[in-house]
Amino acid sequence: MTTAPAYLDRSRDAITPALRAVVDRLDRKTRHQAAYHFGWVTASGVPASADAGKAVRPALALLSAEAVGAAPEIALPGAIAVELVHNFSLVHDDLMDGDEERRHRHTVWKLWGASSAILTGDAMLALAQEVLLESGLPTAAPAALLLAQTTRHLIRGQVEDVSFEQRSHVAIEECIDMAAGKTGALLSASAAIGAVLAGAPKATVDALALYGEQVGLAFQLTDDVLGIWGDPAVTGKSAHSDLRARKKSLPVSYALNQGDTLSVELAAWLSAPGEPSEGELQRVVGLLSAVGSREWALAEAARRMALAEDALRGVELNADARGELLALGRFVVDREV
Repeated sequence: MTTAPAYLDRSRDAITPALRAVVDRLDRKTRHQAAYHFGWVTASGVPASADAGKAVRPALALLSAEAVGAAPEIALPGAIAVELVHNFSLVHDDLMDGDEERRHRHTVWKLWGASSAILTGDAMLALAQEVLLESGLPTAAPAALLLAQTTRHLIRGQVEDVSFEQRSHVAIEECIDMAAGKTGALLSASAAIGAVLAGAPKATVDALALYGEQVGLAFQLTDDVLGIWGDPAVTGKSAHSDLRARKKSLPVSYALNQGDTLSVELAAWLSAPGEPSEGELQRVVGLLSAVGSREWALAEAARRMALAEDALRGVELNADARGELLALGRFVVDREV
């Protein structure tokens, strides 16, 4: 397993005080629920230091400014904004997926109900735009536009993901396009927004955006593997969490498109009603393993990471920041799978 780049800790330390200050603007109830989600307090409001995630997206935002020769501080509004959008999506995803735990703690909807989770997520999304637009930078409007467009693509990807639940067959290309919206769009924006705020040339911004998009696809492929084969002690979710929800994730889509008897059996199981038994889940894991779904997903993740690295080599960037970006991308792909 690749060790987490030290830059992740440095970027989290850089954004956390400002992120806390922004969240403090919310009304008392929403502020409490958002702070709980971020791991800053317990459900009863006692200060805590729970796992708040790796903060990959704000790290990318800060690095993208450094990559174009600007001080990372210029990207701080962008770093806070992408982290807020990311967590808006997580709070809503947990509700839509029925996930009762995230990072070994109850989710917001599980503790306070669906309406509270929706409103808390919405508040985070509103704060993201507020932070960018009040920054006073001459590039604030283009950055805010990028984030708004990104949020639209993220929601499109989520809509497609939900729609797949009602279909018996999903092509791999459709699944990749869904992941490009649901995950790739925000990582793409994260890798570009610092450069946008720094006023970098379009070609450089586009290269960083492409890097982030491909890292995002690699991230989703790896995450889908973890959702099936991941260790609950590492992922913080129940074993076979994606299969329990009968999700047509990328490894599942690959298996469905193999056109053999195993694919037919898998499609029938995905369409079946009710909560799957442990025996069923083990049987499905065996089907996926038999057609090489895990190996395909990990190989495709590595291919996407190679495309991301090629994008960074195609433009002039600060050498140290480029190295940090490469290390961060490899860490995303090489998680414990």
